Amino acid sequence: MENSYSHLVHIQSRDELRLYELIPNVVWIFDLDRHGWWWGNQAAIDFWGLKTVDDLINKDLSGDTQGAKDRTAQTFELAARQGLTIDPWTTYPNGKPKTLHMMHRAVLLGPQKHRGIIAYINEEVNLGETPENLLLVEAMRYTNVLVTSFTFDGAMVIENPAATEAYKQINTAALRDGITEFTARFADPAEGARCLEKAIAEQGGRWTHRMQTSAGLRDHTLDIRLTRHPLSGDFLILMSEYDVTSLHKALQDARDAQEKLQQMAYYEALTGLPTLHLFQDLAAAHIAHAQRKQEKLAVMFIDLDGFKTVNDTYGHEIGDQVLKEVAQRLKSSLRVSDLLARSGGDEFVALQLDIRSKQDALSFAEKMTSILARPVATHQGNIPIGASIGVALFPDHGHDLKTLINAADKAMYQVKRNGKNGVSMAQ
Repeated sequence: MENSYSHLVHIQSRDELRLYELIPNVVWIFDLDRHGWWWGNQAAIDFWGLKTVDDLINKDLSGDTQGAKDRTAQTFELAARQGLTIDPWTTYPNGKPKTLHMMHRAVLLGPQKHRGIIAYINEEVNLGETPENLLLVEAMRYTNVLVTSFTFDGAMVIENPAATEAYKQINTAALRDGITEFTARFADPAEGARCLEKAIAEQGGRWTHRMQTSAGLRDHTLDIRLTRHPLSGDFLILMSEYDVTSLHKALQDARDAQEKLQQMAYYEALTGLPTLHLFQDLAAAHIAHAQRKQEKLAVMFIDLDGFKTVNDTYGHEIGDQVLKEVAQRLKSSLRVSDLLARSGGDEFVALQLDIRSKQDALSFAEKMTSILARPVATHQGNIPIGASIGVALFPDHGHDLKTLINAADKAMYQVKRNGKNGVSMAQ
């Protein structure tokens, strides 16, 4: 205890409290470890209708509930951390309830350093007798913000009309085991249980969760604070809920629009393949890696044979269909790690990783010509196509992408000159 509360003032004897007698307001000191009063000034003795301070110290508290003891312990812990607590507290002098504003400080008492709290009482609280309190009640009644107080066990204490309307579908009598009025509001009750546990552990906070309301699933920001019951003094959860569904939707729409713009910037609209710009960025990284690992790469420049005739004969709609089919066939023939882009018109460029020899690259390119030689089925019939492919190797034919593409392009034109629909290796 000394390590935990070493920062607290230690009142070693009651002789140190003489100056407190000069305070006209009620002041008493409560000993938590003995669960009884340790001292009180004359105003405190009068408050309880007693004659001496010994009467106060010896007052019988055996009828106090465990809940009352727990509240006192919670007050001590809060005061020990915060330095001072201020909250309503209901007492029962002469058996009649009296709600008071009480300030508490945590101290250590006597030679044994018992835990103690000094209570300072400076006014009675008569809720509803002042216009300010009535105005606050009216504000809570008519606000659109959902406000509810719960016990630490998740049972509802009171809610404003907005909260009642939002959760009117919850049948408290039908709640299953483990589901409380607090957790039943969440789309995922288990998530609600974790939220309640976190709120208690961290003494409040602000989080956004998906809630199951009478209007359906909604995103609510929950502003949770710890408070006290004005009559019993029990610690409660006070939760205000703000519907942020529209805001979240607007933010998601903005993210979707940004992703769409990014997709448009990096991926070609017709075929869905990476743009040449993205291809160049990714290829540069692969070439640098291959150089470090002393590996070979193959760059293939692919040009469709007779594509202009397809457009002239069947129209651009059929031409676009052919390009999309070609892109899909090329993509399917490559490994996931390889790269493919449409460089423009009917031209494609591919980068194949981890090539062991020239023959490997040529064999792969020949396989691609076979795949592309199959006619493309359209609503106007089967459209015959073919492809001429030039191949260049890293590092044999260049050490950067531009040089390799140029070398593959020249090799592709050699195929064109030799009758098309074939493969040629760069020289």
